[in-house]
Amino acid sequence: MSTSDYPYVEGGYTLYSNELCPYAQRALRAFDAANVEHKVEQIDLKNKPSWYHLVNPQLKVPALRTPDGTILIESLVIAEFIADEFPESNLLSSNATERAQLRLFIELFGTRFNPLVYRLLMTADADEQEKHKQALLGGLEDISKELERQSKRKSGKGGPFWYGKWGYAEITLSSFVGLLVPLAKFRSFAVPETDAFAAFNNWRHAILQAPEFTKFKPDDNTINDAYKKFVADV
Repeated sequence: MSTSDYPYVEGGYTLYSNELCPYAQRALRAFDAANVEHKVEQIDLKNKPSWYHLVNPQLKVPALRTPDGTILIESLVIAEFIADEFPESNLLSSNATERAQLRLFIELFGTRFNPLVYRLLMTADADEQEKHKQALLGGLEDISKELERQSKRKSGKGGPFWYGKWGYAEITLSSFVGLLVPLAKFRSFAVPETDAFAAFNNWRHAILQAPEFTKFKPDDNTINDAYKKFVADV
């Protein structure tokens, strides 16, 4: 392999991934749900291959090389590309309102859950930890309310998944639900089993039992070891 080369499948899909990265898991689950043949190149994030800058100059995963040689980056972009490229998979609704409602939910999750998980792990001060815990609980309550609203819509089909069965919301968000594992270990954080969080807990429990989730989920000890680097006081 010359210095200008990098591994890919000629005329096929090559996904550059890492099994511990929740963002990369989005792309893996999208390919799996669409039942599309692809090759996975595992990228060691601690020792990235010398050629990887040729794929993604930002050196992040996931990245996708399409059959025509186009390189796509950013997990949500890749997931939506797969959904659009293979409409027969029905990963996304053809209804504009339903797609907009789903995008709003993904945005809500991305602002009220994901960043707060990392802030809580990375904060050593007890008062700051409590502040982040309360903010995370507030975010989860809002997420639960939206899941409850969706379950009552025609497209929600009563839940517990966004569209009543495993679909795009779970493909793009389930790996982050898995981050409750290191939160429990390092910050003794648990989602209350109360009415305010009922819809979220029903959704979470359904995700944890879904084979589409467990197929790509690392075991809890591996997740905890990987996230130890974010924990301020370990």
